Amino acid sequence: MSTQPQISSDEPKLGRSVSIEHAAALLNVSRRTIYNRIREGRLQTIRTIGGSQRVLVEALVEVGFRSQAFPASASQVSFPARVTAR
Repeated sequence: MSTQPQISSDEPKLGRSVSIEHAAALLNVSRRTIYNRIREGRLQTIRTIGGSQRVLVEALVEVGFRSQAFPASASQVSFPARVTAR
C-alpha cells in the first residue's frame, strides 16, 4: 500500500508550469537569472498559445527546488500587474 504525501490545504499547488516571475521567486533569484538559465539549457520552458514563456516545474526540481523547503509565504508571492503598450 503506497501512501501519498499530505499537502497542506493552505498552500497553493503548483501546476505543470509557472511564470518567469514565479520561478524567480521560488528559486530566490532574479528574472534575468531565470532567462540566463533558460538560454544555457538549465531550465526547460513551454510557450503558451498567447506566446508567453513558462518554466516547467519539473525543470525547477532538477535545479534544486523543493516545494516543502519554502514557507507558505514564499509560494504566495504576488506580482504587480504590468501594463504593456501594443
